Amino acid sequence: MAMAKTRSSSRTVLPWLLLVLAMAAVLAWLEWGEGLRRTGAAGSAYAARVACSCRFVAGRSLDDCAKDKLEGMELIRLSEDEDAKSVTASIPFVVSDTARLREGYGCVLKEWES
Repeated sequence: MAMAKTRSSSRTVLPWLLLVLAMAAVLAWLEWGEGLRRTGAAGSAYAARVACSCRFVAGRSLDDCAKDKLEGMELIRLSEDEDAKSVTASIPFVVSDTARLREGYGCVLKEWES
């Protein structure tokens, strides 16, 4: 009989526990995510420009250029557009920046949109 009450009470507690965990995750994301967006914006802009120069000025492969990322940039992913001669650095779902090779200027960042 005691087992039946335990199972029934655990079914009632589970939705509340999931709700509390979801709320905690949202609050953590709001707090932690803001810092990630700020530092991620600087990191992705830096990584895009450096990787673009590495790829299209130095002529190295993008995989080889990815080895040059600084400590703490593990979340940043690099992708290239060969036709546009550009590299995009991004932290998925958070921030993204693109640098493009401009003749006479080297690699420059795409203008930020407010």
